[in-house]
Amino acid sequence: MNLPNKLTMLRVILIPFFVFFLLTPDFPDYGKYIATVIFIVASLTDLLDGKIARRYNMVTNFGKFMDPLADKLLVCSALICLIEVRDLAAWIVILIIAREFIISGFRLVAAEQNIVIAASYWGKFKTTFQMLMIIVLILDFDHPASEMAGQLLTWIALALTVISLADYLMKNKNVMKEQR
Repeated sequence: MNLPNKLTMLRVILIPFFVFFLLTPDFPDYGKYIATVIFIVASLTDLLDGKIARRYNMVTNFGKFMDPLADKLLVCSALICLIEVRDLAAWIVILIIAREFIISGFRLVAAEQNIVIAASYWGKFKTTFQMLMIIVLILDFDHPASEMAGQLLTWIALALTVISLADYLMKNKNVMKEQR
């Protein structure tokens, strides 16, 4: 297993630790800080694994499959936990997760037709803002500026979720045409 794939697997392995420290009442004063550090480290592995894989020609089928899955697992886990700690409305999480299911299904249909749907800039922006939103919401500093930043990042992430979905669907509408 090459380094980019190890980084991807590290991201998956970190998820239960992230969830534990975010949700456990055993660390009421500092659990969210440990969870934030774990989330940031996991998010950075996403940035690193892709850069290393492309730069050193280490792209593998395992990485093509597992990297986006690891991203979805990390972000979806965080979003669901934020519902639990009452920092994020369920409807927002449902919309974001629904987009991920739609794009994943869309990619499966495309793969059956030997079409590769690459990540778009809108999707990359969406992921970046979702991760920033998650960090700000987890930290939840008791300050109006922090609350405003969390709300702003939530709305931006939500808008980018919808925009990136529309972008994928419009650019790849031929994938859904019936094959004869």
